[in-house]
Amino acid sequence: MAEFVGGDDAAGGGRADCDLIVVGGGPVGLAAAIGARQRGLSVVVVEPRSLPLDKACGEGLMPGAMAELARLGVEVDGHTITGIAYRQGLGPRFATHDFEGPSGRGVRRTALSGALVQRALSCGVTFVDAKVTALVQDARGVTVSLGGGSGIRSRWLFGCDGLHSPVRRMAGLEAAPRRRLVPARRRYGLRRHFSVTPWSDRVEVFWARRCEVYVTPVGGATIGVAILGGRGLDFDQVIASIPALAARLDGAEPDSTLQGAGPLRQRVRRHGVGRVLLVGDASGYVDALTGEGLRVGLAQAAGAVAAIAGAAREPVDVNRAYEHAWSRASRGANTLTAGLLALAHSPFRRLVVPISAAFPAVFGAAVERIAR
Repeated sequence: MAEFVGGDDAAGGGRADCDLIVVGGGPVGLAAAIGARQRGLSVVVVEPRSLPLDKACGEGLMPGAMAELARLGVEVDGHTITGIAYRQGLGPRFATHDFEGPSGRGVRRTALSGALVQRALSCGVTFVDAKVTALVQDARGVTVSLGGGSGIRSRWLFGCDGLHSPVRRMAGLEAAPRRRLVPARRRYGLRRHFSVTPWSDRVEVFWARRCEVYVTPVGGATIGVAILGGRGLDFDQVIASIPALAARLDGAEPDSTLQGAGPLRQRVRRHGVGRVLLVGDASGYVDALTGEGLRVGLAQAAGAVAAIAGAAREPVDVNRAYEHAWSRASRGANTLTAGLLALAHSPFRRLVVPISAAFPAVFGAAVERIAR
């Protein structure tokens, strides 16, 4: 990565150094950068961490995400995912559904990140190894200040910097915490890989008493195990509480260090202001419960790129256009996630798997909604 020093007027107003600054080098940020280059825009990605990036996540790419990666010209290695299975943590009940169309893929996050980085470089994306310390925007562009006193000015900026987005805060887009009579249930995630031959081509979701455990095949001899639940999760204790899973992992060697993420729920006032748009987890997040976060994030990235590319051809209200695109990409997924999350927090949690098994058509329709 190179140190980028903007033009003489990079401190505020004037000539732009590029069409788009993408803050954040995760999958959604890189997808946005690649998509913008495909539209002929010049792009700078600002990311202080060493690439490729890792993250505590389920690592299952739904068929819709695979289709978007193909459109971007990104190829990833991994393990075929044919569907989703819900399993009762302490019982024999289960519900399964195989995708009606193309398969998904289990891909280690580092492998996905590496493939996206290589594609972005081949497209002519510029990478800057730095941290954004401030941003100022005016009617014609956005100027970001970087560590060391340098800066960049662009016509547009995408905040793709994750759950705890500094861009969201700098742009004044964070929503004030809601006043609640009952304290909010904050949710967190843990993830670790194991060296073991996958026993299923499906993502298996074990519904334990107070958390969900996701098992995703990510290679011929590797699985990823992710746990979602409240504060204070103990990874080993959770696995031990599910005998069927504990038996599968008995003697398996860990293939990665334990990583965590959260709290997951993030709220925003809106998804853009002026020439700054929030994309991916930075634009607000409900939960990882349904496992479709990356599919939604990639769709948001495509919508954001389309909005600014449209403005280059004719006068367009970019914020309004992006709000419509964000809603199309996210609203249905967020509604489904919020509904399932409410059920998971209710006294009826133990009925999720039995109901799914009793009504396979309903379960299948929900899986297909998640997949596309």
